Amino acid sequence: MVTLTGVAGVGKTRLAQAAAQAVQAQFRDGVWFVELSPLRDGELVALVIAEALPLADQTTRPMIDVVAEYLAERETLLVLDTCEHLAEACALTAEVLLQAAPGLRILATSRRPLNVAGEEVVVLDPLPVPKEGDLATGAEDPEDAVALLAERATQAVPGFTVTDANRPELVRLCRRLEGLPLAIELAAARLHELSMTELAERLDDRLGVLGNDREVVPDADPPWHQALRTAIGWSNELCTPEERLLWARVSVFAGDFDAEAARRVCADDLIPGEKIPALLHALADASILSWTPTGDGDRYRMLDTIREYGAGWLAAIGERDACRRRHVAHYTSLLRHFADRFLTSEQVPLYWGLVPERENLRAALGYALDGGGGDAVALTAVMWPYWTCAGQPREAGHWMDLALARAPEPSADRFTTLVWSCTYATYRGEHAAAQQFANEAQEVADRLGDLRLAGYAAMSRGQSLAYAGAPDAGLDLLRRATEIFRDLGDTSGMCLAAIRSCVAHTIAGDVDATLAAFAEARDLLGEGNEESYFTAFILISSGVAQVLSGDTTAAGQGGRRALELQSARDDLLGVASSLSLLAWVAAQEGRHSRAACLFGAASAVLALAGAAPFVGNPKLGALHARFDATAREALGDQRYELLHRQGAQWPRSAAVEFAVSDRDAPPTVGGQ
Repeated sequence: MVTLTGVAGVGKTRLAQAAAQAVQAQFRDGVWFVELSPLRDGELVALVIAEALPLADQTTRPMIDVVAEYLAERETLLVLDTCEHLAEACALTAEVLLQAAPGLRILATSRRPLNVAGEEVVVLDPLPVPKEGDLATGAEDPEDAVALLAERATQAVPGFTVTDANRPELVRLCRRLEGLPLAIELAAARLHELSMTELAERLDDRLGVLGNDREVVPDADPPWHQALRTAIGWSNELCTPEERLLWARVSVFAGDFDAEAARRVCADDLIPGEKIPALLHALADASILSWTPTGDGDRYRMLDTIREYGAGWLAAIGERDACRRRHVAHYTSLLRHFADRFLTSEQVPLYWGLVPERENLRAALGYALDGGGGDAVALTAVMWPYWTCAGQPREAGHWMDLALARAPEPSADRFTTLVWSCTYATYRGEHAAAQQFANEAQEVADRLGDLRLAGYAAMSRGQSLAYAGAPDAGLDLLRRATEIFRDLGDTSGMCLAAIRSCVAHTIAGDVDATLAAFAEARDLLGEGNEESYFTAFILISSGVAQVLSGDTTAAGQGGRRALELQSARDDLLGVASSLSLLAWVAAQEGRHSRAACLFGAASAVLALAGAAPFVGNPKLGALHARFDATAREALGDQRYELLHRQGAQWPRSAAVEFAVSDRDAPPTVGGQ
């Protein structure tokens, strides 16, 4: 493990990226960059690492164990960027992973060492600058700081060149900024407004008036600290009042954001919404924001140090809490829109529209928890569609537990959070916890006297009992929920109850009832509805029943369609279930070579998800083992192992393509 340390703005991240790129060819299983700056909860460090790797949160095991197992046999470099605010959690995570994975190397950036056993600390100093008198004596100048300033000046003022006339001012400016790269870049961005001489003179004056900024950009080293405060504070002064205020307000965003989000969170009478795009552009020109064009529009981002400065001023002017509330309200609104349209054809595009907002969603949860339980439980009550599509039952449980603890009073939002806490606990295999959440939801429904909530509570209790191994008792409650929804005319509730019943009948082994529930759910979803998540869910459940009834044609068709839907959402656990079902179909039809390849592909995806087949359900797991054994017996151990290994080594896209094609002959594809 190597940790790059140094003052804010010295270039730790940029050097780590360059170093990782330079050694990439030495790591058989790749180099993976893990950005930790937007994260505020140390308990999620392993999850964020898993997100950077081709892993998922769809597991019943601790994520650190899944990551450690994945890395154990691989030769990998992890770059953990910006660890100082999560130093203890990063250190513990690094120690576990390094012990488990001999081929793992970690490159971390942090403003202080992490104190991991065996850690090599590399202190990154600012760039060398010419000393006083060097020009007069003709001594050789250290060129790094001057070269950086000259390069950035050329970007700010096309045609700029270093001459004998302006070189003394460049050197003077670099000395004033202590060779700190971020300070140099911020200063250079202003050269389209000021000459080099004016720039240096302004900074000379600036050094004397910064006494009130010391708390804004905290750091340990006084000279470099002053240089950074100088550059950032001076850049702040050169902004217009509107630019300065927007800089402070957008500091509430984590990661990147778009202009519409900035408008909804930052606009008011002082900054009209129509001015936001031009102001963002101006801040990008001044190097306060970085700008990235994407297929869905422009996105903006702040360096941590710039964000810290803006956040300090936001607190100083008394706007921090109000901006955070608007941030929470904006993302709550986006999620509520998604929840309202979850059972429609808009589901997948709405989900992918939220994926780039992952860091801001976590930030909103943190702000909501800081602001009180009401906002937090209102946010978790509408966040279930995102967590469901993203396959994050463990992270969902983490945030929902915190929100429920902050808002113990009965409310509709607390009820919804309890219902989905029950669902996610079920997916994690935590059946006792699931039943407790369902019982609490029933209590809230009773206290509120809401019949519709009573229907959802009965459905949650039925689901938890069925998954826990009591499908008959579960089905009684699901029938009760269906009656309530039918009386109320709640089509969405009836649809969800039919889907849960389909799974419960599958667990109970009642083929006819499973297929009847499947047909009912499909009718309720509506003809031509391209809803993805639950459609795939019921196709898998009905496919199990169809295999058991001997209708492998229908099971294969449903399994392939489910696989297409799940691949479009990158749903690892769903993909593994579809591959498993299609392996069953192949084994049942005597196509044992295809079955062995599909069993291998399914095992590889399950390993990435850190899960057992069909979330560890004993009955379905036993069926999986039975069909697997059928293929092995028919092929013989040697042939089976060869094909199974080939399927496990395919890239996921190749495995999906093979499974959907319904071919018998496996493709000749290598890869990890």
